[in-house]
Amino acid sequence: QAQLVESGGGLVQAGGSLRLSCAASERTFRSVAMGWLRQAPGKEREFVASIARSGGRTFYADSVKGRFTISRDSAKNTVYLQMNSLKPEDTAVYYCSATNDWAYNEARAFGSWGQGTQVTVSS
Repeated sequence: QAQLVESGGGLVQAGGSLRLSCAASERTFRSVAMGWLRQAPGKEREFVASIARSGGRTFYADSVKGRFTISRDSAKNTVYLQMNSLKPEDTAVYYCSATNDWAYNEARAFGSWGQGTQVTVSS
């Protein structure tokens, strides 16, 4: 089972920024890809962003392109999600995940999660 610990969530005004962090075990960090997903109240969990093990390939949901950036630090076994120009519709619990499925631009590829971190964007 993947070992993942998210942090960095909070309350921010629309237009603001937050950076989420996800500390993974070394084994989990060696997965094919790491990703961020989110779940808003009453909605299904949705794909946000993912990054390949090499760091050379990234994917983003259309709703966050140009505003969010995913990155990884191999020395720290940590994945980050820099979120800029936040909107109220970005409000959700954000989950870090890992996958060995090569379709890592889709939510279905991710099956194990951290505890999540709440992001709330006020208008």
